[in-house]
Amino acid sequence: MTEALKVLYVEDELDIQTIARISLEKIGGFNLSVCSSGKEALNKLSDFAPDIILLDVMMPEMDGVETYQNLRQIPKCSDIPVVFMTARVQAHEIKSYLDLGAIDVIAKPFSPMTLADQVKTILRKVNGV
Repeated sequence: MTEALKVLYVEDELDIQTIARISLEKIGGFNLSVCSSGKEALNKLSDFAPDIILLDVMMPEMDGVETYQNLRQIPKCSDIPVVFMTARVQAHEIKSYLDLGAIDVIAKPFSPMTLADQVKTILRKVNGV
């Protein structure tokens, strides 16, 4: 049996965390670590090496963009694929996330039944499978 892919999910809303946890762990079979803030995520990266990071954009203190920029300053994290998860999905907003270096954007609210498949599809695209 192959080891479950590791996902770091950064989201400040507890209700959304719960829904994503069910989707990603129970439906998708991912090894999931959930953080409630950008700062917590940056601290967790030292002992949790994710295959992909799902990053909320609108968070207090350190938003997703600032978290992403800090993340890219950590040498061992510079190549980890990052997907922004946001309700801000107008064309110019999506373009700005992709221009930053995100590999994709998942619109919120997301479907709990398809979130895991979306993440798997993104990972296949990144890994060229």
